Amino acid sequence: MRTKTISGVNVPAALREVGRLMGDDALVLRTHHTGAGADIVVTTSDEVFRFGSLLRNSVPRRKSGRRPRVIALVGPTGSGKTTTLAKLGLSEHAFGWGRVGLISLDTYKIGALEQIQTYADVGGMPLELVRDPSEVPGVLSRYANCDTILIDTPGRTPRATATERSWRDTLKAFEPDETHLVLSAGVRLHVAESARSDYSDLALTHSLLTKLDEIPNEAGVAEVAAQLGLPANWITDGQLVPDDLHEASDRIMAAAFRSGVTDSRLELYG
Repeated sequence: MRTKTISGVNVPAALREVGRLMGDDALVLRTHHTGAGADIVVTTSDEVFRFGSLLRNSVPRRKSGRRPRVIALVGPTGSGKTTTLAKLGLSEHAFGWGRVGLISLDTYKIGALEQIQTYADVGGMPLELVRDPSEVPGVLSRYANCDTILIDTPGRTPRATATERSWRDTLKAFEPDETHLVLSAGVRLHVAESARSDYSDLALTHSLLTKLDEIPNEAGVAEVAAQLGLPANWITDGQLVPDDLHEASDRIMAAAFRSGVTDSRLELYG
């Protein structure tokens, strides 16, 4: 979402400048007090519409054929992929209404399989650990009666060793219908941009921001979503499984317009 920061010696002066430069089309997102006065972050109704349309541009995707819908979660270590996977599999607002199969590609993290196995047992969901692309056809055959397959992945990046990156080839063999980049909502903007670049070879289709409960007033959440520039179906805001999974677009748009003083200014996003 494109925004502009307009300054003045105080808030009233900055607002007058907003009116002079942008007229009635200006929408104020938030104010920021500086040592020299005040900054007001503004956008336009057209930009709000464009950003909202981007977030909601999330028609369910499915490859050709009659196989289950395959959805993968990727992202750095600590972003909350495994817990989010469990929320998606168990929530009736996501995929808990149907038959869900779980796949883990994480052969590196100690205890990773045990963690996801606990959730699989709670939901009566089958779980398999897949190590090699050659195993994929057999897994898809065994999961043919599922409505949805959810895939958990390791927290690795292209800077990892070739051995650690082997899970990427396995994921590509599944040909996911959707690949969601999972990031903590509190990441810095350059980290979000770097993460999207790191996982760009996996044909990202969505973003999924987590840990909104750790962000005071949810400041900056919309900026991270704008930086990623991807549709978003869900966000998470706590550890409760599956309760802390929510629809994304309205929450992110609300964060964009939440009033209050922030400690950083919005940049111009394209």
